[in-house]
Amino acid sequence: MLQLDNPTWNALTSTHQHFALGADTAKRYPANVLPFVGFDSKALNPFEILKNIVTPGEVIYVVGDLPELPSSWTVSDKIEGDQMVCSQLIDIKYDESTELLKLGAADAPEMYALINRVQPGFYKEDTAKLGSYYGIRVNGQLVAMAGERLKMTGLSEVSAVCTHPDHTGKGYAGQLVSLVCKQMITQDKTPFLHVVSSNERAIKLYERLGFVKRRSIPFWKIKVSED
Repeated sequence: MLQLDNPTWNALTSTHQHFALGADTAKRYPANVLPFVGFDSKALNPFEILKNIVTPGEVIYVVGDLPELPSSWTVSDKIEGDQMVCSQLIDIKYDESTELLKLGAADAPEMYALINRVQPGFYKEDTAKLGSYYGIRVNGQLVAMAGERLKMTGLSEVSAVCTHPDHTGKGYAGQLVSLVCKQMITQDKTPFLHVVSSNERAIKLYERLGFVKRRSIPFWKIKVSED
């Protein structure tokens, strides 16, 4: 699973290569899909390559090791994360009366609004194009969702796990993550995910489902200069 040491790069050079913008040693997702950039670990000055495909003032993210930045770019935040892998999914009983819905284009505005209320910054207008997403509705309102983000050979990332603040504590996240993982496993993909290291509640849920911490990994929030 050494691919996970450099997850964005390995996604953009394998399963998600059709999304990739850039050159041989540095690539990014389209800004409307995902604000992530990735580099060949042996690349020299990879940000120089990306200068031509970022916009002034744009915010981008690097997952893992951070190469040297152009002098006018700044690190605006460093998010400490845990990278977890599920080699053996643990089946947990949930309320079977809850309907888990496959989400599609018609749900996109609600998906965007929900996750950016709970976890703003990573999920963009077309992030749902990266994989399959599932959700739960209560009285017609989308109140919980989960889906896929980074994909590479043999591995797929669980992401966008969120629940509306008025509906937490009902087991929705666990049901959705379990379903997403089962779908990945049927495609011969090992599920993995990233979670903020301080989010103990989420980590405990993922451990109950069979996820094990593989490594600590930072998410670097980078502000591109305005000029």
